Amino acid sequence: MKKTLVSTLLGMSLMSASTWAHIEQSEPLQSLRQSYFALLGMTFAPMGDMVKGKMEWNDALFTEWANDLNHAAHFGVERGFAPGSDTGTTRAKANIWSNMDDFQSKLDDFRAAAATLAETAAGGGQAASRDQFIATGGTCKACHDEYKSKDYLY
Repeated sequence: MKKTLVSTLLGMSLMSASTWAHIEQSEPLQSLRQSYFALLGMTFAPMGDMVKGKMEWNDALFTEWANDLNHAAHFGVERGFAPGSDTGTTRAKANIWSNMDDFQSKLDDFRAAAATLAETAAGGGQAASRDQFIATGGTCKACHDEYKSKDYLY
């Protein structure tokens, strides 16, 4: 398991380095941020459906999605918030760039919660997984309330 995780993280870092070189030259940083948060949302949503009872509970699938969320959470999205990248079509409020330490702290809280969610889900048990999912969602909300614009195209 540990070997697989190390291999996965190494592969992700190598891919992200080569992708980053391309993004810096040809795509706006907004694309990086939007892709990151879309991936998190697409991973988070089916777990939410299970928690809400809209989808039958399945420990194996919940654990798989929790692991995916944890891996995705640790991608270095901070690169997408470089100085000067607060222009254009973005959901990010401008106060991120003036409160980067607080934004980073909230991102770190989310990452810690996502790691705990993956650990909790691996241990099995719907109640514990549900509770940690809700706690993880709370870390998302803390950042959204402060740094995500409500006025956007979609």
